[in-house]
Amino acid sequence: MSDIKRYEFDTRIHHAVKHNAIVYLTGQVGTPGQSAAEQTSEVLAKIDHLLALAGSDKSRILNAILWLDDFRDFEEVNSVWDAWVDKQCAPARSTGQVRLAKPGMLVEIIITAAT
Repeated sequence: MSDIKRYEFDTRIHHAVKHNAIVYLTGQVGTPGQSAAEQTSEVLAKIDHLLALAGSDKSRILNAILWLDDFRDFEEVNSVWDAWVDKQCAPARSTGQVRLAKPGMLVEIIITAAT
């Protein structure tokens, strides 16, 4: 198990796990009650932090899965994402609508990246 590294334990999960030069992030969420744009900015900052801990960065993201509580927030979320993403290294990305874990959560982003 020494080839597996885990980062940022919280209650029952690690927020990032690295194995064989790939880092897997749990779904990152923002503060309930903030706007979709504010939550997206907060989530992307968390992603930057976790990727840095694992020796990676946003230019190394392979796949991103975005879950939105309401598709009406799609353009608002995209405006923040588009300003953040490295366009030369944009990952494969999927977006879906789901009911998120807590009321007021609007955005969850799951990342897989190379290190």
